[in-house]
Amino acid sequence: MNTTLHTPRRKGEITGKTVLICFVGFFGIVATVNAIMIRFAVTTFAGTETASSYKAGLGYKNEEAEAAAQEKLDWHVDGRISHAASGETILTVDVRDKSKLPVYGIAVAARLAHPLNARLDRAVEFTRVTDGSFRGAAEAVAGQWTLTIDVTRDGERLYRTKSRVVLK
Repeated sequence: MNTTLHTPRRKGEITGKTVLICFVGFFGIVATVNAIMIRFAVTTFAGTETASSYKAGLGYKNEEAEAAAQEKLDWHVDGRISHAASGETILTVDVRDKSKLPVYGIAVAARLAHPLNARLDRAVEFTRVTDGSFRGAAEAVAGQWTLTIDVTRDGERLYRTKSRVVLK
């Protein structure tokens, strides 16, 4: 005669199946949250200040020499930001020499760089208003920006200024 003793399960008893479901569920939730956080981290921060610190280090002496040459010029570069009725950001740049006279034969380029998202960066296209005076426009949202103004002559950068600006 074959008899099997079967004990009834008590209510609330933890079985192997319950432990397995809880274990898999816990790690499934952790993996899902990690995947969401990784996606947000990768898609919201688009860039870094320096792509290659090694190459930036190699160019440091060159930057130092350019800064010394810029200091010798003793130019005064004045940038003013205003807003047009169309919502565009208007940038006016005046370049004067040490005698406060306009600098001739130069070109000006500027860039509004968003401190956290390189995809929001905007280049400012300038037109010459008078000698030494330039005006340009860009679409930029309100917030903090890094404004970089480059003054060039015949493709060679003579002057660079960087400043933090707040657009309202």
